[in-house]
Amino acid sequence: MEKFILNCAVTGAIHTPTMAPYLPIRPEDIADQAIAAANAGASTVHVHARDPETGIPTPDTNVMGEIVSRIHANSDVVICITTGGGMNMTVDERIAAVPIFKPELASCNLGSMNFALFPVVERFDQWDHEWEPAYLEGSRDFIFRNTFGDLEKIMGVFRASGTKPEFEAYDIGHLHNARHFYEKGEIASPFYVQFVTGILGGIASTIPHLVYMKQTADGLFGTDLAFSTIGAGRNEFPLATTSILLGGGARVGLEDNLRLSAGKMAKSNAELVEKMVRIAAEFGYEPYSPDETRAVLGLSGRAGVSM
Repeated sequence: MEKFILNCAVTGAIHTPTMAPYLPIRPEDIADQAIAAANAGASTVHVHARDPETGIPTPDTNVMGEIVSRIHANSDVVICITTGGGMNMTVDERIAAVPIFKPELASCNLGSMNFALFPVVERFDQWDHEWEPAYLEGSRDFIFRNTFGDLEKIMGVFRASGTKPEFEAYDIGHLHNARHFYEKGEIASPFYVQFVTGILGGIASTIPHLVYMKQTADGLFGTDLAFSTIGAGRNEFPLATTSILLGGGARVGLEDNLRLSAGKMAKSNAELVEKMVRIAAEFGYEPYSPDETRAVLGLSGRAGVSM
């Protein structure tokens, strides 16, 4: 069978507790869902931290430490720590965990952008926590910041920590931002990027847009390209499947999508991983193991991780 990298984004910073009772909030729940996702076939797990009482995204490195140490002790899955954080965090807060834990992978958004979640507010009349509607509504006037100066700083932290960037491109221009650093020799081979589709403020979640992202990346990085795709919401599985057929990887998880199928909530990240594994198998594909993923991406390995 052909193989692909299967990412699982466990909790994120977009969905709030009111939206789904199965969204993991406490550190142990986030870690346990990540471990279960790995057992179901995930090659890598992408982790954010949340306040265990309220569920609001938090930059607290102690909380992140609880999550990643529990995963590391109970699974050989590749751990990818976010530097996207949440809308309530500064750049310094978003990158603080990387030099502490030295993960094999960490995400890195490739530019500044409008990042809009506010349309979701009108779907709910009541909220579990006061922070939720204010957090979402605040995105109406929010710019996610990653300037070129920020990117230089972030990638410097990555290099010092032995961490490979899992770049996130929300639009075509972000790929050209990456090319700037690639030409200077500041991105190690292979160039690994997630095409993020379906966020208001970025590229739409359609197959033609995904194909255009892939064609653009091919032109900029050639055979040095390794890619995966995120389709936010109901487009998660169609875009993930297309990405695999285009020669890339796929990302699923409760960060991006809360439903297993139309009208049916996913009860865990593992359910979403299991569905993606089943779909991929129908086309003759299976996920890379964590160690195969390490070899494909040239990662530093578990021994270099500080937990």
